[in-house]
Amino acid sequence: MPVARYPELIARGAVEVGSTELLKRLVAAGLRVRPAQRTPTRTLARTAVTAAWPLPEADALREELIERWSEQHRVYHDVRHLAQCLDALRQLTDAEPAPRLVLLAAWFHDAVYDGTPGADERASAELARERLAGALPSGEVSEVVRLVLGTIEHHPAPGDRNAALLVDADLSVLGQPRGRYHVYARDVREEYARYDDETYRRGRLAVLDDLLARAELFHTQRGHSLWNDAARRNLSEERARLG
Repeated sequence: MPVARYPELIARGAVEVGSTELLKRLVAAGLRVRPAQRTPTRTLARTAVTAAWPLPEADALREELIERWSEQHRVYHDVRHLAQCLDALRQLTDAEPAPRLVLLAAWFHDAVYDGTPGADERASAELARERLAGALPSGEVSEVVRLVLGTIEHHPAPGDRNAALLVDADLSVLGQPRGRYHVYARDVREEYARYDDETYRRGRLAVLDDLLARAELFHTQRGHSLWNDAARRNLSEERARLG
């Protein structure tokens, strides 16, 4: 902006601030996101998830799942979402590694994705049952399947730590800085591009209202501490934009 225009803009109500204050305001508005908080590229996400695979004796399965998460029709539910979930599980469990079965459930929870809520999760659970048979004891396979199915409603039972960890990780994107949340909201809209704006608006408002009405968005103490306040702010702001 030309310096010569400063007096005119100040006269019209603009407020001159220093660079430090400007940076604070940009961060608060979600217009400046620190590098570590940005949505990763698909290439970086692929590298991250490859390193986090919990079954080193089943690398062929890892590659199959990564290819599924990298399908061309995915916009939000792609390998970046898997990377977000795995990183969220790391944050939730802090000093100790996340349980292996929860990690596997994260890898499988949207491994099948056609944009049909409920059906996608059920198909993903069946894929887990098929691919893990023989690689894990049957009881562990059943636990992975159960956890994947729990991402349909995101309502873990009290005391169900494994389910609470997975659900919190899956919804952790809601509690990201505004700029990253805006990318998430944009990508979700693109995944439902088959719907006109008004149809999408009504459906999205129903989702936002359901989430905002929940007494608990996050079911672990750590998840609540990390993401609850930002998630409710992001959801409320998106609802205001759509409503």
